[in-house]
Amino acid sequence: MWVGGRTIGTASMAGWLALAAPATARDARQVRYDLSFPDAGHHQARIVATWRGVPAGPLRVQMARSSPGRYALHEFGKNVFAVSAADAAGRPLSLIRTDPYGWSVAGHDGTVVVSYTLFGNRGDGTYAQVDATHAHLNPPATLMWASGYDAASVTLRIVPPEPGWAIATQLPPVAGAPNTYSAPDLQYLMDSPMEVGRHDLREWQVGEGERRYTIRLAVHHPGSAVQVDEFAAQVKRLIPQHRKLFGEWPRFDHGSYTFLADYMPQASGDGMEHRNSTVVTGPTPLDGTNEEQLDTIAHEFFHAWNVERLRPRGLEPFDFTRINPTPSLWFAEGFTSYYAPLLTRRAGLIDTDQWLKATSEALNTVLLSPARRNGGPAEMSIRAAFADAATAVDPIGPNIFLSYYPYGQIVALALDLAIRQKFPKLSLDDYMRRLWQTNGRTERPYAPDDLRRALADVTGDAAFADAFFAASINSSALPDFAPLLAQAGFVVRPIAPNRGWIGITQLGGGATLTQAPAPGSPLDGAGLDRGDRVVALGRTPVTDAATWTAALDGLAPGATVTIRYTRMGAEQQRVVRVAADPAVEVVRVEADGGKLSARQRAFRSKWLDE
Repeated sequence: MWVGGRTIGTASMAGWLALAAPATARDARQVRYDLSFPDAGHHQARIVATWRGVPAGPLRVQMARSSPGRYALHEFGKNVFAVSAADAAGRPLSLIRTDPYGWSVAGHDGTVVVSYTLFGNRGDGTYAQVDATHAHLNPPATLMWASGYDAASVTLRIVPPEPGWAIATQLPPVAGAPNTYSAPDLQYLMDSPMEVGRHDLREWQVGEGERRYTIRLAVHHPGSAVQVDEFAAQVKRLIPQHRKLFGEWPRFDHGSYTFLADYMPQASGDGMEHRNSTVVTGPTPLDGTNEEQLDTIAHEFFHAWNVERLRPRGLEPFDFTRINPTPSLWFAEGFTSYYAPLLTRRAGLIDTDQWLKATSEALNTVLLSPARRNGGPAEMSIRAAFADAATAVDPIGPNIFLSYYPYGQIVALALDLAIRQKFPKLSLDDYMRRLWQTNGRTERPYAPDDLRRALADVTGDAAFADAFFAASINSSALPDFAPLLAQAGFVVRPIAPNRGWIGITQLGGGATLTQAPAPGSPLDGAGLDRGDRVVALGRTPVTDAATWTAALDGLAPGATVTIRYTRMGAEQQRVVRVAADPAVEVVRVEADGGKLSARQRAFRSKWLDE
């Protein structure tokens, strides 16, 4: 391990740990991690993990295969190498590996010290990234764990690679021990990401009476302190809307909640919720308006209520050896996706037209998806195991999966407007507050049927709740949105009624179809498929995305056009009848040439400004 410019051997470290442990606790099961970064430039961390109080027999140590907040396998063991083991006296122990996920350590003296090197170069909400600017560490991707130590207390020490690097995490610090933190058990440890580096930190207080909390915003970015001040001011305006919706702040452990923000060129766009913190990452820099960053902040902070405490059964306690499935992601993630832009609008950080644009995009994604024919939101939630950053060599068909994020978002839109229409004194906000009171603040995990019963309770209409869940959750029906949105003076109209459409709008490099045409579209009916290379559309040669777009712009609905393409080296051609572009947009009635009534104005204000 690298400390103060010199290497300490495993035996010396083990001896130091033995001396540091209280004599009265030497027989208890305890875990300690020491993290250092002797080769950060090559994305490597060196980690020493120590398990004390190990019972007789082999100890199984392993890397996680899944991560809290993700719904698929990720196989973190692939990034671990140079593994060795020793006992408390520094004597080497043999490591037996019979599978790709971990090791068995035998012959110990009640203490097992495992040292290993971790490679990490993906900065997002799931993986680890170590480089010359920071160490971004998600514990499942970083730390080995041992069978039988789920309930053991944990101490974790981080040795920054150079002076000036600070540590941000939801883990509480250990008094009198610099850069050292604790966790009560494995579940809390694995749910606690860490950001080590030079970051700008802003803090402020929220809460009422005795329940007051510190909000921390740690931003690792290439910009100025002024940009962080502006961003912090926006976050301060945003998050009280979450509290207003639910009626109270969550009980944040240790009195604080921490945003770990990485807005660096090498970061991947992501957001990941945790009990008392969230990770938000992306390559887009702060720009003053920060619309992209605020949308993710709004989404992830909503999870402090919905998911972290108002929690579906099956997600906790988290099993790090397998996928943790739930059929309720349409609610956990989809309803969160509905409220993120809505609360940002209520905070005045985006305007109504920006909110309508985001709503239109989600509406098109859902209404135009052929996968909706083959499964409702509950089914798509189960299929998350194959889609949530779970890549496979073979492509997934367009008829198989529709993301539960936009799907749940549009279901929430439908339910909110249906409640407001049928029960004028109620809204989806009342439904969320009811679930918070019954299952969130009590932290009693809900089953899928609890969501239906809560809707029946809050509306007083079991038939309404039963019908909605039967049609739009367990099946895939959605209502006509035009009359629902008309209540607020919004119009659903075609984006381009005079623009031709044949089933795909964009081509990849070499004028190749990178995705299958939309099922039922002219190209689909003509038999074209992913991988075909377009040669010409009508009389216009197609060589790239630009010439394809130009050719499409010349088409009108109802016209016929010949498309020439090559498949497996052979040129073919088909004649297709051009359809009208099926995409829609939601706009204010005023922008559509109409007049907003007083009733519509009041409805809109109560909904968007509530």
